[in-house]
Amino acid sequence: MDNSPVITCNALIFDMDGTMIDNMMVHHRAWQRKLKSLGLELTIEEVKRDIHGVNLEIIERLFGDKYSIEEAKQIAREKEAEYREIYVNEVELLPGLKSFLDQAKEAGIPMGIGTAAPVENMDFILDTLELREFFSMLVHSGQVKKGKPDPEVFKSVAEGLDIPLEECLIFEDSPTGAKAAANGGAQSLILTTTHSVEEFEHINSIQGFLNNFKTCSIQASENLTDFTLSF
Repeated sequence: MDNSPVITCNALIFDMDGTMIDNMMVHHRAWQRKLKSLGLELTIEEVKRDIHGVNLEIIERLFGDKYSIEEAKQIAREKEAEYREIYVNEVELLPGLKSFLDQAKEAGIPMGIGTAAPVENMDFILDTLELREFFSMLVHSGQVKKGKPDPEVFKSVAEGLDIPLEECLIFEDSPTGAKAAANGGAQSLILTTTHSVEEFEHINSIQGFLNNFKTCSIQASENLTDFTLSF
């Protein structure tokens, strides 16, 4: 651990899907099934490549103005309900994350979640895995106007934590999310649950890549004004 890279920060912000839980393939399968029912057949690779961001943006991007806002919202609700049904008996945190959260809480570092997921999915994960005690600020897709790579969701979390976004470390799993962190001036660490390292080569603010949280450690710095994270 002595030779591990070290990052200094004042708060931690977590994306959720693919970052705290390895659930992106469940989302991909749910989208693939729902889109097929709407007459759009995509391979799983096409879904992985093209389906990202806020649900209503996805539906508009794929179908233009074919569906009204209310119809699009219903499509999104049906897709998310299918996702939760598929995932309910499989859901678990990435290895090492619970221990890391315990350590971060004990160290007193502020933590929040900024997710493109709807509130129902956020609540599903937080309550199923009993995580609410760790996070003092939660922002979901229904609370922002612009999806990632716009940094709005992360800015909202940082404001709620009362920490400048530039002083936060963001955990992400997607190039779109990493771009959002970069666009907000924040450092990021990437979980390689969904995308390869090569897909992030053009994003400069990334500090490193993780398979899981087993090697992560955090503590208050010697001057007690910030925190140092090793990975």
